[in-house]
Amino acid sequence: MKKGKGIAILCIVLACILGLGYYASIILSSTGRGENQNITLGLDLAGGVSITYQIVDEDATAEQISDTVYKLQRRVEDYSTEATVTKEGNDRITVAIPGVTDANEILEDLGTPGSLEFQDPDGNVVLTGDDVENATARYVTQNGKNNAIVELKFNDEAAETFAELTGANIDKIIPIVYDGEIISSPQVTQKISGGTASIENMESFQAAETLASQIRIGSLSLELEELTSQVVGASLGQEAISTALTAAAIGLALIIVFLIAFYWIAGVATSLGLLVYATAVVAAVYLFEITLTLPGIAGIILGIGMAVDANVVINARIKEELALGKSTGAAIKTGYQKALSAIIDGNVTTLIAAAVLAAKGSGTVKGFAYTLAIGIILSMITALIVTRYSMYAIHAIGFKDVKYYGAAKEHKVVDFISRRYVFFLVSVALVAAGFIAEGVNSARGKGAFNYSLEFVGGTSTTVDLGKNYDLSEIDAEIVPLINEAIGTNEVQVQKIADTTQVIFKTRNLELAERETFAKVFEDNYSVEDSAISYQNVSETISQEMTSDAVWAVVIAVILMLIYIWFRFDDIRFATSAIIALLHDILVVLTCYALVRISVGSTFIAVMLTILGYSINDTIVTFDRIRENLRSKARVTESELKEIANRSITQTLSRSINTSVTTFVMVLLLYILGVASIREFALPLMVGVISGTYSSICIATELWFEMKIRQKASKASGKAKKGAKAKNMA
Repeated sequence: MKKGKGIAILCIVLACILGLGYYASIILSSTGRGENQNITLGLDLAGGVSITYQIVDEDATAEQISDTVYKLQRRVEDYSTEATVTKEGNDRITVAIPGVTDANEILEDLGTPGSLEFQDPDGNVVLTGDDVENATARYVTQNGKNNAIVELKFNDEAAETFAELTGANIDKIIPIVYDGEIISSPQVTQKISGGTASIENMESFQAAETLASQIRIGSLSLELEELTSQVVGASLGQEAISTALTAAAIGLALIIVFLIAFYWIAGVATSLGLLVYATAVVAAVYLFEITLTLPGIAGIILGIGMAVDANVVINARIKEELALGKSTGAAIKTGYQKALSAIIDGNVTTLIAAAVLAAKGSGTVKGFAYTLAIGIILSMITALIVTRYSMYAIHAIGFKDVKYYGAAKEHKVVDFISRRYVFFLVSVALVAAGFIAEGVNSARGKGAFNYSLEFVGGTSTTVDLGKNYDLSEIDAEIVPLINEAIGTNEVQVQKIADTTQVIFKTRNLELAERETFAKVFEDNYSVEDSAISYQNVSETISQEMTSDAVWAVVIAVILMLIYIWFRFDDIRFATSAIIALLHDILVVLTCYALVRISVGSTFIAVMLTILGYSINDTIVTFDRIRENLRSKARVTESELKEIANRSITQTLSRSINTSVTTFVMVLLLYILGVASIREFALPLMVGVISGTYSSICIATELWFEMKIRQKASKASGKAKKGAKAKNMA
């Protein structure tokens, strides 16, 4: 690359940083203040609309209510991935939609859930809304024109019934009836099999969307009618946003200083790429209209860690090539070539997890998956394009001396493999401590884990304080009084906009505890008993949502195992990587059990973050083993041991450097964040440490153990065959 071209590239990169930085600053300055150009924040960060429905059916079963809650959860995710649906009492369902403030507009768009029926020409009900899996509006090209249609998807059981219905009524009308009113009269043109149908000749796309929405909402198991709607305030508030941004800014600055100090010119190029990444993430979250919540912040943090990791892998490779005597230009080129496979494998495995979580998860899981996927894609783009060409450009303008990059020093190979049984025992002890703590907690009647209201439900108490208090005042003055009075350490707070009412959510309160709760406000704030109302609420993380998350993780792990097996052509690599991943999850569970950290929506985000971080950390070491094995056609056990130890040692600085930078980001969140953020940051720090430990001390050691056992098994088999042949002779 010529000097002029190098200067031009650097100018383009700097222009991108300034442009994206300015754009991101506008977005961030607007976020949380209700202005037009801002990131949509979740209910925990910005509040939103709360709508309560009354169940009309008097004989509704628990199963029907649960089914309705789950289906309604799926419906409202069209408005926000972070929307939540809960059961209140025995006959009410509340929908909370973050990031919006116009309750009337939401109610108009959402509609009132009612009964939906598909009738034959004689008026007999053949199918109901329960049989509909989904209804979507879309455009199709017909006779050279774009026409709006509504596409229907029936469940497997209803598909056959629908085929019979359409087959018997060709050229006839099948009315679709919603709450006794015909909302569509499509004519059957042919028998429709397969469970998928379309309603054509819609007058407009808006009409198609309206009909699709009515069909979707009409597929609920029960009929509902609107009871109340209100705008609620954030449960974390503006302080949580500002502290998270402050932590991110300080962390990013410290990481840049570290990278430049450790890698010199390569660190400067990496920092340029990292700045592009950080500003681009903000822009992407805004442009893709992703609702950002606390778990979403976890996805962004993991993305920053992976962005740093990709560059650290590259820089370490460049220093190794320089140590071999190559010129700086050749070292940069070769360094990128050798780092490519590790970067791709590490990011693809995590991207697989994000894709499955986005497809199968719901609520906060889906929001986490979106931010994680954006972070992964942008980290690869910036590392392989922005940082790469920045480094070539800096090299071209005159920084060609090896002293500007620093050649890697020869490190003595550390014998990790010989200590593998010690490492295994340490891991077993940590995991066992978790199981013991869970057992002791259960025996004492406290529950294995400290489940939050999102998992177990509780009591929602609405108090009219008669005065408008700030959220920070409530947290500092009122919440401690409640904690002391009813002996709890978890109170969730929400304000109802434009009123003096505040909602306090606690664990289930008995009658005596409710009286004690009321006395706190009577004695300290002169609130009369009539200004306080109570309502039991169900968990916001339902069994169905939990099941979705668990299945998503299981499927993601299986797909990652298959991918690693395919890429490394050795099932032992895949198996040991997955075992190391499970090890890290169990260690984090030990932290939750021992410290009694609240297990809520952030718990799922933490576990998913560890899932992505751990597997990426391990793959870098495995990539080096794969490379070192290529030079050997056959290896003895001692050679295999030497290769394993050398590979861990060669990637040791990379593992430590990446972990330090990620840990710093999370530590700053813990130090600067509000209480809820600290509860999320602490187990995440444990996970980062565990992920580093397992990639260095567990994963490769497991692979080696399985490898030598396979060799021993083969040798034993050959010996038995030889002995048998000798006896026969």
